[in-house]
Amino acid sequence: MSLIEIQARTRTGSDTPLAKRTRQRLVLTVACAAFAMVGLDMAIVNVALPSIQRDLGVNESGLQWVVVAYGLLLGGFLLLGGRMTDRLGRRRIFLAGLAAFTTASFLAGAAHSLDLLIAARAMQGFGAALIAPAALSLLAVTFPEGRERNRALGIFGGIGGAAGTIGVVASGLLTAGPGWRWAFFINVPAGLLLIVITIAFLAPDRADDRTTQLDIAGAITVTSSLLLFVYALHRAADHGWTSVSTVVVFAVSALLLAAFLRIEARSAAPLVPATFMRNRRLMLANLTAFLANSACLSFIFIGSLLMQQALGYSPIKTGLAWLATTATVLPTAMVGAHLGARMNVRWLLITGLSLFLVAALWLTRVPAQADYLTDLLPAFLCAGLGFGLAGPALQIGGLAGVSPSDSGLASGLVETMREIGGAAGVAAVSTVLVKGSGLDGFHTAFAVISVLAIVGVLTAVAGFAAGKKSGSISRPMSIPARTPSSVGRQG
Repeated sequence: MSLIEIQARTRTGSDTPLAKRTRQRLVLTVACAAFAMVGLDMAIVNVALPSIQRDLGVNESGLQWVVVAYGLLLGGFLLLGGRMTDRLGRRRIFLAGLAAFTTASFLAGAAHSLDLLIAARAMQGFGAALIAPAALSLLAVTFPEGRERNRALGIFGGIGGAAGTIGVVASGLLTAGPGWRWAFFINVPAGLLLIVITIAFLAPDRADDRTTQLDIAGAITVTSSLLLFVYALHRAADHGWTSVSTVVVFAVSALLLAAFLRIEARSAAPLVPATFMRNRRLMLANLTAFLANSACLSFIFIGSLLMQQALGYSPIKTGLAWLATTATVLPTAMVGAHLGARMNVRWLLITGLSLFLVAALWLTRVPAQADYLTDLLPAFLCAGLGFGLAGPALQIGGLAGVSPSDSGLASGLVETMREIGGAAGVAAVSTVLVKGSGLDGFHTAFAVISVLAIVGVLTAVAGFAAGKKSGSISRPMSIPARTPSSVGRQG
């Protein structure tokens, strides 16, 4: 049976077991490939920054915005992207995100000025903010909750976890080979292929699965609040957490958040339903995502700086050193997804974050003349195991019990917490590193990462029930349950 025949049967409601399995695999492949692009571009420019600086003739203060612009727009628009997915259609928003991301990648690769490069990176971040929740939402409605979904989320989370470290490796190889511009150009053929496959084989959004109602006032206030919050985190790392300008930006962000909560309380079609905000367990689950990603991204950030600045590694050697983590994440995530169908994700999170804690503590004692096999490799392997178990478990838990009509919002919420957590973690350890001296500064930074992991374990204990499977939240969510006809439906 051809894919076109499978699509036709899906549209008419005649979905055979073979057609269903093939469609599920296709959705999983497309979602994972798109999510991998998003994760790769968070890290792929880091090793290439010195080459970009030389080619474009810019100073370091301007250069940081090549990284910041992407994370700023991604973190700021994720929640809105998630709700747009629910309101306007998963396939439609997924395609819009791919189109924006692919176009921006070409513009970034072709940029001959810093301003154009930064603008293109911001556009990439906006496209990524549409892709990530739409891809996760597509999986949530394509795979029924339980073993099938957990396996899919395991693959999805594993690829997402590996993408960051793969990006560091790819950055070194591309910069040393065809040049830094190919860190962006490589996305263009991949993005175009995904657009063609999505248009050709993913069924259009169903009219009864979406509504055009969107809380514009709520969207503007919360997006502005998140943008300012992420900007303030980056600003604090450079100008200090207590500087007047940093405090003012944080204060404005808080005021906008308060305005958002007030708007939501009165809105007929709120961006975030009150059932979400009143559910203490769901909020704790998302706080766990915040802390876990805060620890994970700051670990990669500080680990890369440690190897290049303190241990004298070259960019290529630094990238290759992360292969141990990259090669561990995906198979571990597959095992984690398999276990997620049989045990509560609370224990997967506790185990994963505990392994990650061991990795961070191990590097608090790394010597100046460190040997890779004995001083770094054990930590990188533990980090890979921790990433692999915690990543899929967070996504399984973040979507547990959520109806298809709210899957985009739940996806956007957990991804928002992950991205903002990553930005907060990097900002925090950067401040510690600046105040420290030499290797002692790195030791202190890894100690801070250890604290983040410990707090993450505590929130996982508080946020997830001890005796239920498949990511059950301790207290049931007040969200309508799935109807039989909605289970496994893609659009």
